[in-house]
Amino acid sequence: MPFSKNATRFGGVAKSIMAPLIYSDDHIAGIFKRVKTIAMVGASPKPHRASHRVMKFLQDRGYRVIPVNTRKNDGFIHGEKVYDNLAKIPDDFQMVDIFRNIGGAVEITDEAIALAGEKSIDTIWMQLEIRSDEAAERVQAAGLDIVMDRCPAIEIRRLVGSGHLTS
Repeated sequence: MPFSKNATRFGGVAKSIMAPLIYSDDHIAGIFKRVKTIAMVGASPKPHRASHRVMKFLQDRGYRVIPVNTRKNDGFIHGEKVYDNLAKIPDDFQMVDIFRNIGGAVEITDEAIALAGEKSIDTIWMQLEIRSDEAAERVQAAGLDIVMDRCPAIEIRRLVGSGHLTS
């Protein structure tokens, strides 16, 4: 996926011009077909939070979702023990789903890249409105997949509806 390195001046501040994020349905479906276990950073025990609902949605579709939350790491969410960082998860996982702000997402991306070989990570997923072309370049240089500004629950529903995935 190409990322623009162009910048324009806007009000005296350099503003990056980012290329649109385009992922083929086959690419996204391929991720969901290959992934079995997901580490969800920013998983919340609060039912009104999107991460809480997305975690349950993914579990209902057969994925194991391991919650990571630096503030709520003393319990369980949807039956899974909560960890305070990716390195403490004892099991392998193929995807890291990031429910954090952009600053946290970049930091978590770097942690995931460092752990990729040890934990079998092959995909970094940044939730809606989260995008870092710099982090994406590092992910791609490490040989991993990255998806940004997308929700797996929305994508799965869309791909099932289009026939790219089975329910």
